[in-house]
Amino acid sequence: MGFYWIIMFVFGIAGLSAICYLFILLFNSQIKIVNGWFRTFEVIALFLGPAIFLSSFDTGDINDCCSDFVVFSPHHRLTIHTIIFLCLTAYFFSTYRRSLYPPLLELIINCLLLVAVILNIFIIIQIKDPIIWILGNVSIIGFYLIQLLQNHRLLRREEVVNAFPGNSIAGRISMKLLQSSALIKYPVLLFFCLPILVLIAAVLYLFGQKPDSVIRAFTDTYHQGLSQLDYMCDNVQCGGHYLCSVAANGHPVVVKPVRLGKRNGGTIICNRQLLISNAFEELLQERLPRTHRFIRMKYDRIGDAVHKYYSIFNNKFVSDVVYVLMKPAEWIFLVTLYLADRNPENRIAQQYLLQQERIIIRSN
Repeated sequence: MGFYWIIMFVFGIAGLSAICYLFILLFNSQIKIVNGWFRTFEVIALFLGPAIFLSSFDTGDINDCCSDFVVFSPHHRLTIHTIIFLCLTAYFFSTYRRSLYPPLLELIINCLLLVAVILNIFIIIQIKDPIIWILGNVSIIGFYLIQLLQNHRLLRREEVVNAFPGNSIAGRISMKLLQSSALIKYPVLLFFCLPILVLIAAVLYLFGQKPDSVIRAFTDTYHQGLSQLDYMCDNVQCGGHYLCSVAANGHPVVVKPVRLGKRNGGTIICNRQLLISNAFEELLQERLPRTHRFIRMKYDRIGDAVHKYYSIFNNKFVSDVVYVLMKPAEWIFLVTLYLADRNPENRIAQQYLLQQERIIIRSN
């Protein structure tokens, strides 16, 4: 825990420094901020911060209602990671330049710096965690704005105005735009960001990404700020036995309910098939945890289909059919329990009960 707060303190100092440096530049156009502390905070905010975030908070490969924290859709994550890398590259070339680049390249670099600012604003909306975005994204935005401001002032200096007299038409137009006032320049640069993003999407299409992956990376997620799939989580009981739960809702004469049970704070119908299935999973989780995680990961995908077409599975006749189809699995689970557990019926009886009731059964 102490190490966690040290990390938070370091990122907090980096973010505060970025904001202070930005205000200094805004009110003093003559000062040039380049020192060891600035470079240290720059590396912490722009390189170390994203590396920790992407490796710690956006590593989940299972994207569903019951999955771990997933910021970007795993299927479209490559697009966001590529944009982050290109923005960092543009920042690096812009910061450590020894001479002015050709106008068209300068235009692309400034567009990517602007893309970085916009991307971090959307990430702030997506993650909704004030600690992460205050200590991380705000400082990143600050450093990119600093570089945009320094580039703007560099390109408006008189000795730069005629630096490329023999340039092409595209180069002259690019330089004219880069040297225009901020009120004209940045809205136009926003427009030029679109073809750059389209070009990136076209290249990444060769690697399996979709043309709209930059949008779907945010929207094809669950429980985040820009998620559009939350409606699919209706009627989902995370960690449940989807098929057996459906089967228990059939006609009583067929599925033979035995009692009510508690799951995730709600009341469910329990028949012996559901109790046996859950007891088997509990045994598997105790004896073979890795195997259990793998099977649960695959089985949760069935849950996506169940809750996506819940109106179909909620039909009692469909539940009857599912109950019959699950019978062979129920028998396999029951045989396994009797072979591997000393008190299989006790384990079965404990399923979907309150903790106090489970303790009573276990003690007997």
